[in-house]
Amino acid sequence: MAAFLPPTLSDTIIALSTPPGAGAIAVLRLSGPSAIGITDLVFHGHQLSDQRGHTMHYGTIRDEGRIIDEVVVSLFRGPRSYTREDVVEISCHGSNYIVQQLLMLLVRCGARLAEPGEFTKRAFLRGALDLAQAEAVADLIAADSALSHQVAMQQMRGGFSRELRDLRARLVQFASLLELELDFGEEDVEFADRTGLVALSQEVQTLVRKLLRSFELGNVIKNGVTTVIAGRPNAGKSTLLNALLHEERAIVSAIAGTTRDLIEDEVSIDGIRFRFVDTAGLRDTTDVVESIGVERTRQRVLQAAVVLYLFDITSTSPAQLEAEIEDLRLPTGVPVVAVGNKLDVASDDEISTFSARPDTVLIAASRGDGLDELQTALLEHVRGAGLDRTGSSTIVTNLRHARSLEATIVALDAVLVGLATGAGTELVAADLRQALAALGEITGEISNDDLLTSIFTQFCIGK
Repeated sequence: MAAFLPPTLSDTIIALSTPPGAGAIAVLRLSGPSAIGITDLVFHGHQLSDQRGHTMHYGTIRDEGRIIDEVVVSLFRGPRSYTREDVVEISCHGSNYIVQQLLMLLVRCGARLAEPGEFTKRAFLRGALDLAQAEAVADLIAADSALSHQVAMQQMRGGFSRELRDLRARLVQFASLLELELDFGEEDVEFADRTGLVALSQEVQTLVRKLLRSFELGNVIKNGVTTVIAGRPNAGKSTLLNALLHEERAIVSAIAGTTRDLIEDEVSIDGIRFRFVDTAGLRDTTDVVESIGVERTRQRVLQAAVVLYLFDITSTSPAQLEAEIEDLRLPTGVPVVAVGNKLDVASDDEISTFSARPDTVLIAASRGDGLDELQTALLEHVRGAGLDRTGSSTIVTNLRHARSLEATIVALDAVLVGLATGAGTELVAADLRQALAALGEITGEISNDDLLTSIFTQFCIGK
């Protein structure tokens, strides 16, 4: 980082770092050059300015002699803190009144209320985290499945950043040689091996494309696997949704066309978050409301990551099933699991008709039979696409990162075209600078105030 720091970094900031609302405890965090001194003005216990970092101290917070609360103060001296500044965390009782009293008191003593994400922004500005790691902090807080937690943790610990820095460092070597050629332009000398630059650009493009392909999986991790339950009326779609969620989420009725709108809910299966969508039964209808539901079903099916096509074993032939799945007109690559329902009332012949069909699972949704096999089939499809729980490979989950990777590919394409057509050194060098800038934007080596504001305002205030 440059030696100059924005004036706001001379402020001491404060915020509530635990969720708002009554609870057993609440934690207020101060960070900045006066964090310890400001707390000492109101804390009655040990003199904090005399204490070592990474220590905890019991005492009271008082406002002109009036005790507001008994607290425990955690002391972190910079640079061995989250923000690399002096940090004080005050653990108090989780009363809204107490929290507000403490906040107002500490603001009167010289602290400033923090802006959204300002603690993490300070960690970035002071070099504790790069920009990709800082964004992973927000992903870690929002993680609601084992897999999203693993990916966010890996990125926060710098796995993605190290991979990008390695790529960028190799390109920088060639860029510096091209810049050197420009300094000696009149002497017509070449310091950069063009053949080597072509090979490196192609290699970097291959690695960047691999990262970019992982964004589709990363988006699934972040937002859940959209799994649409489709089928004809009375196939048991709502019963299946309820069984998967273990609650009566959808109305179940023997009357055809009961479900007329989309019903969505989420469940985690073996660490992967699935968003199940119950839909209106697919059929031709003159009912205006039901026809709207059918059209919404067809639109939602086209947006699915996986489709569960539910059919009644007792009233569907194999040819009919194939025709109904074909009628979905799914985009290429979207997996369909045929789910034969009413196993509990089907005859042996009806069961044997479908039991050997690939990508078919037989269930009795009303009793929960076959649900384990259905969940296994879903996991196989998702993991077969490259999604696993190891967290060992880098997965891109951030749209901003994906756009920067796309820009890198475009810039390297221009570099390769320039080298192939004998373009001047200044043009090749300019395109290579564009590629370096695109990669640098991900980790924050290249950044601007608007970008930082856009990123950190999405954080909660206490982080």
